[in-house]
Amino acid sequence: MRILLVYPIFPKTFWSYEKILELVDRKVLLPPLGLVTVAAILPQEWEFKLVDRNIRPATEAEWAWADIVIFSAMIVQKQDLLEQIQEAKQRGKLVAVGGPYPTSVPHEVENVGADFLILDEGEITLPMFVEAIQRGETSGTFRTAEKPDVTSTPVPRFDLLELNAYDMMSVQFSRGCPFQCEFCDIIVLYGRKPRTKTPAQLLAELDYLYELGWRRGVFMVDDNFIGNKRNVKLLLKELKVWMAEHQYPFRFDTEASIDLAQDPEMMELMVESGFAAVFLGIETPDEDSLQMTKKFQNTRSSLSEAVQTIIKAGLRPMAGFIIGFDGEKTGAGDRIVRFAEQAAIPSTTFAMLQALPNTALWHRLKKEGRLRENQDGNINQTTLMNFIPTRPLEDIGREYIEAFCTLYDPVKYLDRTYRCFLMMGAPSWQAPFKMPEWIIVKALLTVIWRQGIKRETRWKFWHHLFSIIKRNPGVAEHYLSACAHNEHFLEYRQIVRDQIESQLAEYLAQGAEKPYIPVKAQTEEKTKAVVS
Repeated sequence: MRILLVYPIFPKTFWSYEKILELVDRKVLLPPLGLVTVAAILPQEWEFKLVDRNIRPATEAEWAWADIVIFSAMIVQKQDLLEQIQEAKQRGKLVAVGGPYPTSVPHEVENVGADFLILDEGEITLPMFVEAIQRGETSGTFRTAEKPDVTSTPVPRFDLLELNAYDMMSVQFSRGCPFQCEFCDIIVLYGRKPRTKTPAQLLAELDYLYELGWRRGVFMVDDNFIGNKRNVKLLLKELKVWMAEHQYPFRFDTEASIDLAQDPEMMELMVESGFAAVFLGIETPDEDSLQMTKKFQNTRSSLSEAVQTIIKAGLRPMAGFIIGFDGEKTGAGDRIVRFAEQAAIPSTTFAMLQALPNTALWHRLKKEGRLRENQDGNINQTTLMNFIPTRPLEDIGREYIEAFCTLYDPVKYLDRTYRCFLMMGAPSWQAPFKMPEWIIVKALLTVIWRQGIKRETRWKFWHHLFSIIKRNPGVAEHYLSACAHNEHFLEYRQIVRDQIESQLAEYLAQGAEKPYIPVKAQTEEKTKAVVS
């Protein structure tokens, strides 16, 4: 059986980093971990080829070679996925589809011709698919409410990837998150009980990447790396030894909840194991909005102090922010900007709230009749909200544009990055010195030319760089890498402004909806009217 694995195109997003990738001659930030895991679960006597369309399209020879084409996608990849399913069907291929987007809205991929829907988690549903193929079936839907034990998940087939095209590799230690944020689809897809691999499994994956010659960054793609703190610490204690024995070949980034700041042992182990950055879902500094969306873990202590504790431990924070929560007061965008400045968070993913399919938020808004027709919640920074908010959408959109552009003003970004790295703890270990590749030297020279000579940032760039080298030299290399990110944000903030303004104009031309008034507020207004 010949299997062609195809990963659809991502549109330009905060995470696409085109300008940074251009500097180092790479095509894509991260590989399709789901598809290489699928390839490892399927029978190994089958033949596999993988095409990441973010690198290149499939050739006619690859289409002709395949017996079955398997796609996996997130909702942000919807458009290209649907088009590629149709391309495969036009060539007479059997098509199988899985991943977060098909699992959430299976009818959409079925409507364009997908033959097999391999939904939920593949450790359980892929064997069902294999059995159907072996029986000679040509269609079917495979679902399960059961959450698999990921200690049985095999080492992904990293060998199928065009490794030189990627800036980082991906591995996964756990699935699921213990919290109950209303807008989050992770707990819908993977549950609230974090399931982890064994340390030996994760180290075997790193061994394989090492054998394949990988020597760059690795993203631990867990949606909350510290969801099962006991098991994570067991992993980190073994990973710390592995990294030292292999002379620190990788740098790790990951995602975690803000309560990481309350666990000094965890942070110390992470830094000693080679972790450099952590994405934090902060969402908003407005406590009322955090309560409304049930993100209670962010209300238990000072968010700003928590972020700075994480920085001082030696981890660069990347923060997620959202605007548009129910009951949100005017000026939310400004408050987010002030918070990022106060906490010294260099990069922030900032977007308008989206109601993702089957989340608690989606169900509530559907019940209230607030979902906007033909609007997907795709968590992109260039998309209007897909529901009617409690204040004018135009106001939210304007605040969002101005806040996003302010956050990524090149001077403000450099200042925040400088203040962050000035207080950052340096790791106690040091990788052996090796001469940098020419492409890295060339990228550094380009950043120096643009930010240190050509642009208005020139004085800040040199002042901050020399100050970091003098006052905190252990983080200087990491600091320069963070400065390079400014290249992407400088262009992307204009993309955000142009696309959101265009959508707002279209929205207003169609006749903007009135803001939603919660039932309680409606009752209060009626009571006031009767009394008066």
